[in-house]
Amino acid sequence: MKVCFNQVVFLAMSVSHTKRICQIIKLKPSAVDEYKAIHAAVWPGVLAALERAHIVDYSIHYHPPLQLLIATMKYTGQDYEADMKLVAEDPETQKWWAVTDGMQESFIEGAQGSGKDIPWWTEVEEVFRFEGKPQ
Repeated sequence: MKVCFNQVVFLAMSVSHTKRICQIIKLKPSAVDEYKAIHAAVWPGVLAALERAHIVDYSIHYHPPLQLLIATMKYTGQDYEADMKLVAEDPETQKWWAVTDGMQESFIEGAQGSGKDIPWWTEVEEVFRFEGKPQ
């Protein structure tokens, strides 16, 4: 099962097994203010679930001309699919998604919402990375 989140671009960490993730989804124009407001005070239980799943450096950006949400994060655990399944099973996260999914439109045909078999957010390919000179 693949579970997607509202995530954006990540920088490299010193942990060698860090996975960087970038995802996109469309934000409904009628939901912009509500979406920003709810994300100004993300529920502690949702943040705790992400932390338990080894998600760090998570941010979401909004590009109004395309109504595009761009989420980036880093995954520092050992089993991404298993950790994302645990997030999807978290009751507080399920309640959060019940609120936020209605504000979004997936680019993926057949997607029904976060935490389902068909991903809600679209994962995008990294085509360039610059981490700077090693110290």
